[in-house]
Amino acid sequence: MSTHDVRAPHAGQQDAIDVSDFVYAATGARVRRLTMPDGTHWFPAVDICKHLQHTNTSEALRRHVPEHMRCIAGTLISREGRSIPAGQGLRKSMVLVSLNGLVRLVNGCVKAECEPFKNWVTDVVVAVQRSGSYSLHESEVQLGGPGTPPAYAIPDQVADVIVRLEQRNLRLDEEYAVMRREEMRLFGRIADSLDRIADKLGAEEQVRDERPAVTPGDLLADWKARQLVVTGDIWAVAAYLAPALVNSAVASYPLGVIAQQTGLTEHRVHDSLRMLLKRGCIRQVGVGTDGAPRYALPR
Repeated sequence: MSTHDVRAPHAGQQDAIDVSDFVYAATGARVRRLTMPDGTHWFPAVDICKHLQHTNTSEALRRHVPEHMRCIAGTLISREGRSIPAGQGLRKSMVLVSLNGLVRLVNGCVKAECEPFKNWVTDVVVAVQRSGSYSLHESEVQLGGPGTPPAYAIPDQVADVIVRLEQRNLRLDEEYAVMRREEMRLFGRIADSLDRIADKLGAEEQVRDERPAVTPGDLLADWKARQLVVTGDIWAVAAYLAPALVNSAVASYPLGVIAQQTGLTEHRVHDSLRMLLKRGCIRQVGVGTDGAPRYALPR
């Protein structure tokens, strides 16, 4: 299996690990960021310190983040000839930290949820010390066409952290999940009653033919009731695939098509498909003539 060495990004180079996932695994939160033309990322220090439970932002920066890893937002954007994006609530007076500074703040925090990420960072450093490099494995599912740079799998340590974090969101849907399970139980009782009536009337086959076929909504409800889909991104990809999986038995779409229809980046679509495969919601059954993977429901 091919690997990808982790090095500093060059201008225009795509991150090997999606920065949103990386920061989410590190801090347990989705935080605001500015991404510069050279591919470097900057984050409001107040956001990072809040989620890492640093009670005093200024003190945390003084203790853990060197000056070259932080700057004032106004200075950064004027230097790059850019403007602050609208809708994020960022101010020119805000102190920003680079991704290096963010990792420094993570290493300096005592939040228990950050321990898996800190352990992974430690593993990376030890691997570099022992062998001179640390590599990402090429993803088992390649969704790009010829000439497209290969996709790389999120390290298991990072993926597991993201899954655990997203599972917290299931609590917000608990009431809905309970309601759906009750509906499924009621549907089951109704189906049993229909079977008994059909047996008595000698018309079991006729009744079965009149029952509604499984719909994409039924499939998604079953996945959600069994807690197989946990993130909004994964749910969007699942909802796009469901009609073809139910009606045609096979779903086959290029990565770019799914990204365009769901509004996600191709990187997020790739990771969402990987999670659906890992959780057993779908299985890959080859590749179409256009190079797009073909997916079907588990046997």
